[in-house]
Amino acid sequence: MCRRRNLRVMTNSLTGTPDPRVRRYVLPTHVVWQTDGDSVLDAEHLLTNDTGQAIINFMTYTSCQMKSRNGATASILLDFGRELHGGIQILIAHANKPFVTVRIRLGESVSEAMGDPNNDHALNDFTLNLPHMSAQEFGMTGFRFCRLDLPDDGAEAQIVSVRAVSLNRELEYVGAFRSSDDLLNRIWEVGAYTVHLNMQDYVWDGIKRDRLVWLGDMHPETRVILSVFGADGVKVLTDSLDYARDRTPLPRWMNGMISYSFWWVLMHRDLYLYRGDLPYLEAQRPYLTGLLSQMASMVDSEGREQLSGGMRFLDWPTEALGDAPKDAGLHALLLLAIEAGETLCAVLKDVETAGACRDAAARLRRYQPPLETGSKQAAALLALADIYPPAEVNDAVLSRDPLVGLSPFYGYYVLEARAKAGDTNGALAAIRTFWGAMLDLGATTFWEHFDMAWIEGAARIDELTPPGKIDVHATYGDYCFKGWRHSLCHGWSGGPTAWLTEHVLGLAPLEPGCRRVRVAPNLGDLDWAEGALPTPFGPVHVRHEKAANGTIHSEISAPEGVAIESRG
Repeated sequence: MCRRRNLRVMTNSLTGTPDPRVRRYVLPTHVVWQTDGDSVLDAEHLLTNDTGQAIINFMTYTSCQMKSRNGATASILLDFGRELHGGIQILIAHANKPFVTVRIRLGESVSEAMGDPNNDHALNDFTLNLPHMSAQEFGMTGFRFCRLDLPDDGAEAQIVSVRAVSLNRELEYVGAFRSSDDLLNRIWEVGAYTVHLNMQDYVWDGIKRDRLVWLGDMHPETRVILSVFGADGVKVLTDSLDYARDRTPLPRWMNGMISYSFWWVLMHRDLYLYRGDLPYLEAQRPYLTGLLSQMASMVDSEGREQLSGGMRFLDWPTEALGDAPKDAGLHALLLLAIEAGETLCAVLKDVETAGACRDAAARLRRYQPPLETGSKQAAALLALADIYPPAEVNDAVLSRDPLVGLSPFYGYYVLEARAKAGDTNGALAAIRTFWGAMLDLGATTFWEHFDMAWIEGAARIDELTPPGKIDVHATYGDYCFKGWRHSLCHGWSGGPTAWLTEHVLGLAPLEPGCRRVRVAPNLGDLDWAEGALPTPFGPVHVRHEKAANGTIHSEISAPEGVAIESRG
């Protein structure tokens, strides 16, 4: 008789949370710099050696030989071609000691990697003892360049490969944008990629620094996510909104900044309009209604806000201008958030809170803050809240020296206000010049801060600074982002991507969940533009072409379930 044995099926008994991100190894694209003489030999091998596996016979490797001799440190600087999130893997075949000391510097610019990067929030400069015949991985930050040094005199190592370990979510770019202007096409792509890199555990502000969920930063990122990515991208957004909610019990303000709780309300309004997820909105009811009641209670009978309990903040450039622009901007932003809250409460059939929002908004409209405070940021919010006519704001403030005082964060709201004023060409010019200047300096992602004054005499960030040129990354920056602490991949700077989709392609939802989508192209000085907007039903595709007489012919393709309202 044949007896069957009871076979125990092996299962993975580990518990924990799976990482939704994907690891990919990326080879360097070129050697930017190496020490002179024979201290570094055959560095070009690192551009093609795509292996992380050591073998016993190191003599069979092709490798880069590094030798530090007579006080001269062997060093090499590698460029991975574009900004990445992740770390570095180094495969050493052989060293003249069981462990070789290696200094690793990761930088978003050549300057940062060649200097002394700070380690705020992520390690960018560290020294390690690496065993020979091993592949080791280190680092979790944002970078494009990697410098390796053998600091110990007499050290030798055969470096077989240096690969970036990219860690990122693999998201489909459902949204799209192309036009007759290649620069605008590139800006749309770089803005989308900048935000994509910042969609890590949550939606972060930056991948080198701060690597945190900042609610103000998240609003431009939200608009990009809703314009570019599908349901997988939206899940990262909702997780981030919930993370902030669950860690900010009322009456506290999110991130300790009063305005950042306002952005949380506005993001939920945008999210519901684009995605139409009523059960998710219902889950926000207790916190949302409590927050809106708190906000409404801080408007006095004369219509002046009496906000307290947190930092009165719009953005860092405005911070330097005193109280008047902050007061005006907070007034407008509070009005925008309370009106958005009224809309959401109507959806939730919360008559009481909707009424409190309506009454608070009516009081806020009794008071008109001054328009000309020296801040384009505050002026843009006043236009978006219709406290002043957008055309008046554009003529008086936004179109005057249009790039002076512009910031990558609030630049998005300046663009929105200029579009609302009908100044499409002015907004397009600002996008090309301001965001385009970062690309001219070698950027592959958009920066935390930028000033047009920086371009005079500036060297590119992807080259060693030539004599007589200015090192932009080390030299400039203000407030909390001075020098190499300055993030060169910051999600709040991706606003032009969302703006080009909404205002040039003219694609925006008119009913929750994109059940009805507006198509109202504004080509400005463009000959044609085409692209797509994600919806829960599938993407809406459009192509607009301008005839010789200025009329626009549009081809529109929409999935079943989406009605199109075309406005020429």
